[in-house]
Amino acid sequence: MTDVDDLRGYIAALDAAGQLARVGRTVSLEHELADVGAALERSDTGAGLFESVENSPWPIFSGAVASHRRAAIALGCAPDDIIDVMERVLEPEHGIGPVRVDTATWHDNQITGADVDASMLPIPTHSRGDGGAFITGAVTVTKDPIGGRGNLSYNRMLRMGPTTFGFNTNEWRDVGTFWKSRDNPDDPFPVALAIGLDPAIMIAAGVKTPVDELFIAGAIRGRGIEVCRGTTVDIDIPARAEVVIEGHILPAERRSEGPLAEFHGYHGEPWNSPTVEVTAISWRDDPIYQTIVPGWYEHIYIGNVLPREPLLRRFVRHLDPAADVHIPPYGNGFLALIQIDRDNPGTPKNLAMAAMAAHINIRNVIVVDRDVDMYEPSEIQWALTNRVHWSDDIFEVASAQGHEMDPTADQRGVGTKVGIDATYKRERREYGERVSYASVDLSRYLS
Repeated sequence: MTDVDDLRGYIAALDAAGQLARVGRTVSLEHELADVGAALERSDTGAGLFESVENSPWPIFSGAVASHRRAAIALGCAPDDIIDVMERVLEPEHGIGPVRVDTATWHDNQITGADVDASMLPIPTHSRGDGGAFITGAVTVTKDPIGGRGNLSYNRMLRMGPTTFGFNTNEWRDVGTFWKSRDNPDDPFPVALAIGLDPAIMIAAGVKTPVDELFIAGAIRGRGIEVCRGTTVDIDIPARAEVVIEGHILPAERRSEGPLAEFHGYHGEPWNSPTVEVTAISWRDDPIYQTIVPGWYEHIYIGNVLPREPLLRRFVRHLDPAADVHIPPYGNGFLALIQIDRDNPGTPKNLAMAAMAAHINIRNVIVVDRDVDMYEPSEIQWALTNRVHWSDDIFEVASAQGHEMDPTADQRGVGTKVGIDATYKRERREYGERVSYASVDLSRYLS
């Protein structure tokens, strides 16, 4: 297990692994920071630590868990073991509960009451289609008012004023279920937003589960996550966060918020959402603000890749115990890749159908051979170009249930799912082995 227990420890671990990109040039909060962050994620150069940001007293960090290599560092394992680790920590019997402490790092500085001013927070405006400055990298912390169970989630939050944020939430999220379970669902509902965290907490918050996600974070770290009671809300908040915002969700006081770049690669439409009234803002000395570039790799990796690959593999390995799987971030969670040793012409189609049943989001499935690197998009394109006969190797499942935000589906998520057999059909035509060249250290050849 890694010794990481907060964002600063994780940044040090990334730096030691060559996965930290320090951006010394001054960047703007208006689009430029997100442009650079997205480019870093696209090229897998490293997580971005923006050391100089206009109109920000704090550095800003992005791209924490935006790639396979960084996910391995966050989980404290080898890249090949990521799915195994995630499968284990998602099992409830392996959960480790949080540990309550009396003091937190974010107790260093605090403003409450009339002094609260959200304009002090360096919130980027990410995409050029966004409706304003959105908090995207905060983990929302709430508590079930009936059973007392804690919950972590992600909710986009548009800054609307000095003490007000829009608070977007889906009907099926636990936070909505919590406030609706009370005698008066329209009463103010306590909430905390934790920013700048151990990536174990970030990963856990991306999981939809009936248990407190802090138990998953504890399982990742092999010890209980320290939490501290909020100053103005009765909620246990990660004690080593960089920044904490406390307040109350006002379910009945709704305002239009949006659009924002979403996981499907378009700008999500404005929603008539509840608002949050801020009661306190707290931060560590010399804090690091953390953001997630919305609609891009980290957004998809945390929400679609890490929590769902174990489920996908379980379904697929029911048919082929040796198959490997990947949900690539460039597919927005709608694409699943399966890698096999093909021994039967019908196996790829069976595996594709199993993958479609594994999770409602999975709409397109591509099955490839072992000689295709499923982590390289160019390799997948090569297989599609050179191993797929379009009339024979593709099948469709019409009118299948998918995600309501899938741009190809109707408003209820009903659309067509597609399976593609991109394996080598030697029975059709023998071409021998693929061309390959040995890897070389170019630094030995270039002056």
